Amino acid sequence: MSTLKRILVTGGAGFLGSHLCDRLVKAGHDVICLDNFFTSQKSNVAHLLGRANFELVRHDVTLPYWLEVDEVYNLACPAAPGHYQYNPIKTMKTSVMGAINMLGMAKRCRAKILQASTSEVYGDPEVHPQPETYKGSVNTLGPRACYDEGKRAAETLFMDYHRMNGVNIRIVRIFNTYGPRMHPFDGRVVSNFIRQALLGEDITLFGDGAQTRSFCYRDDLIEGMIRMMNGSDAFIGPVNIGNPGEFTIRRLAELTIELTGSRSRLVMRPLPADDPRQRQPDITLARKHLGWEPKVPLREGLQKTIEWFRSINMGHFRAPTPNY
Repeated sequence: MSTLKRILVTGGAGFLGSHLCDRLVKAGHDVICLDNFFTSQKSNVAHLLGRANFELVRHDVTLPYWLEVDEVYNLACPAAPGHYQYNPIKTMKTSVMGAINMLGMAKRCRAKILQASTSEVYGDPEVHPQPETYKGSVNTLGPRACYDEGKRAAETLFMDYHRMNGVNIRIVRIFNTYGPRMHPFDGRVVSNFIRQALLGEDITLFGDGAQTRSFCYRDDLIEGMIRMMNGSDAFIGPVNIGNPGEFTIRRLAELTIELTGSRSRLVMRPLPADDPRQRQPDITLARKHLGWEPKVPLREGLQKTIEWFRSINMGHFRAPTPNY
């Protein structure tokens, strides 16, 4: 029996989606990349277009789409605050309607489906580090709620389709991830700092820079997702996929300046509303069920990311929204 599968990746031209497509195409699977190109780049998957087992489709997951597939990786959703706050209603629709449409496809095809959820479901956590059992501290009325609550609703839909219809689901909660192919204007802290450092601009710290994040290199993250999809049906998640190494935002800025050799200065700006003060995954379940833990240390991954940023022409990248 062939182990090759027909696999749909929504948001497949994005930062993480494109690397996932790379891995799946290389493994010989028939891969369909579906994306509306709001925050993603065609250049991320241009090198795959000549491959017989890769197909690129422009489509929005808020609208139904009919395919015959064996697996679905549902990654479609703007993930940077400036982007998901640009059109918060559309962000919520992408999470909720996208989940409904993809779950409907999985139900019809009897396909396995993985939801790329987020550490944002934990909100501004009162438990540290965050285990999957922690129910979160989220402001449902705040400017980040369109993303936080959209992803939480998607998790609910996945569990209900699983309970009511027997859909074979997986849920991964992704913590801060970085690496080559990050959009230079996505507004995330790693891409912001590298872009500002390379251009010799002031590096913007929101708040005092003492807030912490845990940064996972893209290769480690993709490996965790694939292991989760291919793992036992007895473990559907949710499971944290992230690096438990915790760094202050100020330390990240200082390391970026060191590795780029930049003369950029650090400047302070007010902390945005509902910005989490701490973020660190408890990866006990990932270690136990997936045999997974991150391998790439921050300095090494950051150096690789900086090298990629140096290799591109930032003028060829359009800021998807004014908020970056």
